Amino acid sequence: MTSIERGLWCVVPAAGRGARFGGGIPKQYLTLAGKPMLLRTIEALTAHPRIAGVMVAIAADDRHWQDVAGTKPVMTTTGGEQRADSVLAGLQAVRGKARDDDFVLVHDAARPCVRGDDIARLIEQGIPAGGALLAAPVRDTLKRSGPRQRVEVTEPREARWRALTPQLFRLGELIGALQSAIAAGISITDEAMAMERAGHRPLLVEGSESNIKVTTPDDLALAEFILARQTA
Repeated sequence: MTSIERGLWCVVPAAGRGARFGGGIPKQYLTLAGKPMLLRTIEALTAHPRIAGVMVAIAADDRHWQDVAGTKPVMTTTGGEQRADSVLAGLQAVRGKARDDDFVLVHDAARPCVRGDDIARLIEQGIPAGGALLAAPVRDTLKRSGPRQRVEVTEPREARWRALTPQLFRLGELIGALQSAIAAGISITDEAMAMERAGHRPLLVEGSESNIKVTTPDDLALAEFILARQTA
């Protein structure tokens, strides 16, 4: 069977401390609508029929993880200091469950509101394109600041997109792209950046604006509101 016929594995990097959020526990374990946010994210992923399993990269000293029971495998591996290190560890742990030419997804632990129809569209469009990411067109006016946070110039917003997740690439190609970037000492902020550096041009698949990344306490409240609307 081809990867489009088999289920796809998803890697979730969750080894971060959530320092920008503050608080006593890592951000991904904060309670969101009665459950840890990471569990909400995993449930959203495993609910999709095309996802075969989830590999979660957690910190070596993680004291908050609890095994997830369900109809699909949810496994863990030890992540690293940076996001790219954790993604790479997760991808390497998926080897043996997927072939190097199979597509895999990578999704942020702090994006619990991802919609099933966005995942479906990413898979349907991204596999024929050889790789893709969910993204949202920039709709606000962009300003570049100079000294003392004074406006230096207004940036054009045409052809500008905000990168979201999941992102979808071939397992072997993404492992190679991340290894190359890490070895070069380049700070990789998302998987598409590593693939771009390796010469790929990932497809931008428009996703819902509700697929927010929880970064601040206000984001947590907004995510609760979005989840309530999705399940109403």
